[in-house]
Amino acid sequence: MNGNQVLIIVGDASETMDTLYPYYRLIEAGFRPVVAGPEVHRYQMVMHEVQPGWTITREWEGYTIQSDIAFRDVNPDGYLGIFFSGGRAPEYIRYDADLVRLTRYFFQKGLPIASVCHGVEIPAYADCVRGRKMATVRKCRFDLEVCGGHISGPGMCGGWEFSQRPHLPRSWPLYGSLDPTPAGGKREAQRAMWW
Repeated sequence: MNGNQVLIIVGDASETMDTLYPYYRLIEAGFRPVVAGPEVHRYQMVMHEVQPGWTITREWEGYTIQSDIAFRDVNPDGYLGIFFSGGRAPEYIRYDADLVRLTRYFFQKGLPIASVCHGVEIPAYADCVRGRKMATVRKCRFDLEVCGGHISGPGMCGGWEFSQRPHLPRSWPLYGSLDPTPAGGKREAQRAMWW
């Protein structure tokens, strides 16, 4: 087991900024991000932005990212935490039985968990949000609430969990200094995941 690995969950249409910022932030903090997808594959990411005068996001092609491992091959004991990226990918990959298994493992073990944007759709489908307060975008509020979760403000930290709405670059540096947890081996992973 490599003691510094963090899973990053992706699929086609993961949002580029929601994925790459935490990916590189984890590396900067001394962790090894391991990209997991439905298959070992190069995934096409997308860019989302709300244009002036628009009320919904506009989407266009973004960068690609290569997954390191397929969901079915992940032994979760080898990872410190899990990050659910945003974009449209969570809408489709949340039904993967192996991803549901992984998601439940991290929640049940109380390991560091982070999500951004649509990422909340995965733990919602896995029945892990009941009674929890999390942040997400407006269009995913229903997914969170129908599964028993509660909407929070733009960013939410609680225990080993962190969730955030996307595209709040002014707030990201704050998360590197948050540490509401007791001293322990998971503290540094949590800090890095809170970019």
